[in-house]
Amino acid sequence: MKDLLAQSTAPFTIEVCYQLAKEHYPLIKKRELILQNSKYLLQNSSKTNLPQLNVSGQASYQSETVSFPTMGAGISFPSLDKDQYKILADVSQNLLDGGNTRNQKAAIRANEAVQQQSLEVNLQAVKERINQVYFSILLLDEQLKQNAIRISDLNSSAAKVSALIKNGTSFRSNMDELKAELVQAEMTNIEIRTQSQANLEMLSILTGSTITSPSELIVPKPLSSPPTINRPELKLYDLQKKIYAIDEQKLQTDYLPKLSAFFQGGYGRPTLNFIKNEFGPWYITGVRLNWAFGSLYTLKDNKKIVNLNRLSIEVERESFLQNTTINLTRQTNEILKFKALIEQDRKVIELRASIKKAAQAQQENGVITMRDYISQLNAENSARQTLILHTIQLLQSQYNYLYTSGN
Repeated sequence: MKDLLAQSTAPFTIEVCYQLAKEHYPLIKKRELILQNSKYLLQNSSKTNLPQLNVSGQASYQSETVSFPTMGAGISFPSLDKDQYKILADVSQNLLDGGNTRNQKAAIRANEAVQQQSLEVNLQAVKERINQVYFSILLLDEQLKQNAIRISDLNSSAAKVSALIKNGTSFRSNMDELKAELVQAEMTNIEIRTQSQANLEMLSILTGSTITSPSELIVPKPLSSPPTINRPELKLYDLQKKIYAIDEQKLQTDYLPKLSAFFQGGYGRPTLNFIKNEFGPWYITGVRLNWAFGSLYTLKDNKKIVNLNRLSIEVERESFLQNTTINLTRQTNEILKFKALIEQDRKVIELRASIKKAAQAQQENGVITMRDYISQLNAENSARQTLILHTIQLLQSQYNYLYTSGN
């Protein structure tokens, strides 16, 4: 990461642009929010093992209290007041929770991993946008260079025609033909530069860097097609399945016994010795065992639900793999197509260059018109532009393949 950022000044490679765009993408801020949220949830989960304190109070009046019969011989028991009061503090400490806390923490960590990987999937799409803009800039730059060669050829022809006009062996209309073609070439320059500037500004926004010229971008090297699929979506599916594995563990802990220690301290009237009808303190301490079997009624169906959810994720994974494989097959054929077209483009350029050279001599000797010569000049330029287009398209297809395969 540090090495990439150290290269974040011109010239830029496409890999540096990937990293800069990823770090600059607004959604990246969500990564820290996910971490903080998970941290607080884990802290809260840990606190369930701390002693739990409950305080309650009650004042009541009842229509009847316990009364004792007269025993004779002067023996009598006090009567209880019908108004009674108590304030009670209850402290409990989990000793055995059946694995609930452990599973809760595992679920929090699994959910954090799923959210982080979902973010990674969204960030992966930034690469596709970089590919589109980056290769568009390279294509427009090459087209601009080829158009400059075309202008140079036209200017060279214009100089020769100017000399011939002075010698009275050429017509002014030939110069006009060349000037008109030069104006058209300059218009092409304006269009290309405008599109290139728009793409440079877009790439600057995506990467958070100032990129002002195509010369600041390095043309990527051709790539081979990796045979494996390493898309972040595949890891996301595995992490989602892990959540359902934890859910299944939760089902098993729901019916396990829970054990806790407790201490109750109170003050009021009557006390635990209710025969003594006066205010006073008391306490009770011990252990509680809670073993609920209600979850067993739904355990079988809940397991089926978890399993269905797991199978649903697996179906989505298989569907994604199939669609990705189809896309990779299509892109492989595109790569082969562009390679074959480039071979033919070179042959066409060789022929067009020969035809243009012959047409230039024919025009100078008055065999063909200037319009015919310009037509051959444009045909050669078009062939070279087609080669440029197919060369950049081949590179882009290779990097699109890399993106689709996740390598």
